[in-house]
Parts: sequence; C-alpha cells; structure tokens
Amino acid sequence: MTNRRGFLQAALAASAVIGGGGWSRLMAQQALTQDQLLAFEDYGNVTLVHVTDVHAQLKPVWFREPEWNLGVGAAKGEVPHLVGRALLDRYGIAPGTPEAHALAYEDFVALGRAYGRMGGMDRIATIVKAIRAARPEALVLDGGDTWHGSMTSLLTKGQDMVDVMNALGVDAMTSHWEWTFGTARVKEIVEGLPFPFLGQNIFEAEWNEPAFEPYTMFERGGARIAVIGQAFPYMPIANPGWMFPEYSFGIRDDRMQAMVDEVRAEGADLVVVLSHNGFDVDRKMAGRVKGIDVILTGHTHDALPAPVQVGNTILIASGSHGKFVSRIDLDVQGGRMLGFRHRLIPVFADAIAPDPEMAALVDSVRAPYAAQLSEVVGQTETLLYRRGNFNGTWDDLICAAILAERDAEIALSPGVRWGASLLPGDPIRREDIHNVTTMTYGACYRTEMSGEMLKVIMEDVADNIFNPDPYYQQGGDMVRVGGLGYHIDIGQPIGSRISNMTLLRTGEPIDPARTYTVAGWASVNEGTEGPQIWDVVEAHVRRLGTVRLEPNTSVVVTGA
Repeated sequence: MTNRRGFLQAALAASAVIGGGGWSRLMAQQALTQDQLLAFEDYGNVTLVHVTDVHAQLKPVWFREPEWNLGVGAAKGEVPHLVGRALLDRYGIAPGTPEAHALAYEDFVALGRAYGRMGGMDRIATIVKAIRAARPEALVLDGGDTWHGSMTSLLTKGQDMVDVMNALGVDAMTSHWEWTFGTARVKEIVEGLPFPFLGQNIFEAEWNEPAFEPYTMFERGGARIAVIGQAFPYMPIANPGWMFPEYSFGIRDDRMQAMVDEVRAEGADLVVVLSHNGFDVDRKMAGRVKGIDVILTGHTHDALPAPVQVGNTILIASGSHGKFVSRIDLDVQGGRMLGFRHRLIPVFADAIAPDPEMAALVDSVRAPYAAQLSEVVGQTETLLYRRGNFNGTWDDLICAAILAERDAEIALSPGVRWGASLLPGDPIRREDIHNVTTMTYGACYRTEMSGEMLKVIMEDVADNIFNPDPYYQQGGDMVRVGGLGYHIDIGQPIGSRISNMTLLRTGEPIDPARTYTVAGWASVNEGTEGPQIWDVVEAHVRRLGTVRLEPNTSVVVTGA
C-alpha cells in the first residue's frame, strides 16, 4: 500500500485486533494484571492520550453501558449504536471477559462482582505516568464534562477536578457541563489553568467574535501538532443559557475548516480535533471538513475498542466516568499521518495500582466532606443504572421520588447520560444520590401542564434524539417519565413519534384539553423554585429504607 488511505485501512485492521478480539481472548485465559492492561508496542513518533466525560468521578465506580442506543438515518445499525452482544460480535469479543463487562450491559451484575469497579483518578494517573514513561512527549487531552457530576464538584464549584486534572498533567481541554457553573466561575478557573481551554466555536454573543483560543500548537516527536478545540455546540438549548449569556456556541464547521486550513498553513503535520460534539455529529463533521487527521470525540459517552474511519480522518471514542483511557500512537512524517496504533485501556480499579500522589490528592479534596458523602440513607435490592435512550432504574427511582414527595400525577426527569450505577445489595449513600442528580440548577419544580403541552414536549425531546440529521440531535437521551406511559415510533417525523400517552394511575388516555399536575427538575428556566432534587430523592429513599423496583414497561418503542 503506497497511499495514505491504504495505510489508514491497514492501521484500523491492526487496531481492531489489538483493542478487540485479541485482548478478549487473552483475558479469557489469564487473570487481570496491570501489565496486560497497559501492554502496548510503541509505534511512530507521536502519542496522544485521551480522557473525556469523567463527570467528576474521583473514585472507582460501577457504570453500566446502555441497553438502548438507537441509531437513525445513516447511523442505524452502525457503531456506536450497537449494544450488548451485537457490539461484542462486531469486535470479536467473547462474552464473560473483562472487556465484555467494560463495554456491554449483559451480565453486568455477575461480571461486576467478578471484575470490580472501574475508573478512579488515581488509577488514571498510574496509566498516564506509565505511558509518559515510555513516551515522555505524550499529549494528554481532556474532552470536557470534567468539572461536573459529583457532590464534591458541586460543593467546590469544580475546584476538586481542576486540582486533580492539573496534577494529572493535562495539555489542553474543551468543555460542556463546565459552563453550568456560570460565566464568572468558568473565567475564574480558566485564568488559573496551566493549559489552554479550547473552543473554536465559542463566540462573544454581543460582538460575534471568538472568545477563547481556537487551537494550540505542540512540537512533539519532531512533528508539529495542532489541537483544535470544539466545545459542546448546543449549550443554550441543552443547558440554561442564562448562566452564560455572554457566549454563543454552535457547530460552526465553516470556521472549523478555516482553522484546519490556518494550522496547516502554519506548518501543522498533524491536525487533532478535541471535540465534545457527540459521535454522530463528529462523524458528519469529519465528512464535511477536510484535513483533520484525528477527532477525539466526547459527549455521547461511547466507548469503542477501535477507531472509526471517515475518509482520511479517524474518530476515537473513549467512554466516560473514568472507565477508559485511550492511547493513540501515530507515525507522522512530512506533514502526513502515515499510520497509527490505538488501544482503549480499561481502567479496572482492582488490577491497576493507585498512584500514591494522586490518591493522596483525591483523599485531601474529599476529606472536608467525608461525613456527608458516606452517610447511608438506604439500600437497594435492584440494580440501579441510568445510561440508555429510555428510563433506567435510577430514573425510575427519581421519578417515583418526585411523584411521592411533590404530590404529582406525572414526573419528568432529564435524559442525561451521566450517573454511576449501584449493584443489588449496595448501600445507597448520599454521594450515590448526588452522582445521578447533582447540578447547579437542580430545583424540583411543581406546575400544571395540559395534555397537549405534554405531547409537544415529548415530541420536541424525541426529535432532539431521533432526527436523522445528526446536526439536529441537540439533546441527551429521551426525557424520563413517571406516572406516564407512551408509545414512540422513532422512524416517524416530529409530531408523529409519540402516541398512546396514558396516565398510569388511572389507565386513562392523556386528554389534550385537561390540565395535569407535573413535577420535574433541571429546568433551563431562570428562577425555577422548589427543593433540590437530591433532597427529594434522599427523603424518598429514607422513607423506603430498601429500594425494590419492578421492571418498567410503560414505554413501547417501535421503528428501531
């Protein structure tokens, strides 16, 4: 093979063997060891290390991968929209192996008990130091959703994660939930960062001028590397725009093309986009913007054991919650990426030794809140998880709490992707509740809505997820509901996806003209009033003592 595309195709094939079936067969035969997890044959002259969507999880967690991750349009039946056995089969991964547990939801409880929790910033530090020992010039890149998602991140306004990522030695980052601390806090943190906070698509709203560094250049391994930042493009839609009114976002792929052309003109040998677009948006952007070598994708929490190639661009998906670290070695010569090797490293907490310095730092930032974090408020007999297009059991518990504690007929809970899992028999600590609810706009409102308005809301959210054009997929997953059943045909256009809406407590169809008492949380409206959602859930769990949830059959999905 003499052309660049041929080199990339060969590298993809090799990467799939290294990161997929070859690893699973090895793990099926031997016990997990740190040496096996970190094994990598150095290649080329440039190394990238990617972490993303950690969501402020300092300690190891359980995190169940989705059972529902439906692709629409061109993405239907394609990764990352394969789950469970279909995903394992695509990559030749044997069921029951550590890799199967890390990547798929099947047998999650049994395999979780066998292989233990994943993640932990002290384990990630061990991995990063090992990579840098072999490749001292490796770039460590943070894809965002870092400062948000835990009780300590809320109480410290993100400072716990800022301190930890500074200690990790990050070289650049981009952003999403970081902005929910508000403009003033983001600017305060950014001014003190020892690395650039990138966002080519963040503009000053008043003057429509770039607001942050669009890219940064590195000289590593004899190559000139441009890293272009792409912040989450739909901030004022998915999150409260009143928290950051000074800025506008958007995909801005015309400007991305201009930035790629600019860094190439400045002599960049390798162009890397550090993105929080989400996988399908990045896949589309890769087909529209020419000259990108690597997209380190984030936001949709996808974990793929091999890159996806679009033209001459490779997309790397590194999961979430600290479960994985991606290492990518590249051969960059004469202004071209000639080949690469990739490894999605699973962060099995029981197999990887914690880095002592990072462990001490993590313990120190958590110490002032230790009593609050560890207080047990109940126990669960049900596997509690969230990730997926529709309700998970954590969502069912949250909705049940809203219905009971706010005396509502219908509960609405946001379809966010973050939130660690709990196994049956686990205690439910205050920290666990915060891991699935904590945010800076967590007021649990109570209001009235007509049946017609409920239908409009459901249709709008569904279009944010199942519009066949990725550039119109502006939400997370489907809004979670309590007290309400419905059918959804994801193959229909907006206005026609939702049907058979039913008030569960009476079995009656939702009447468009009737008014219903609705409670929910995470409203993007300024001035929303109500108790904080974590207090609502804690009160409900204390009242129950032990959580037992029946399977939820209130949502019927067709058109998949």
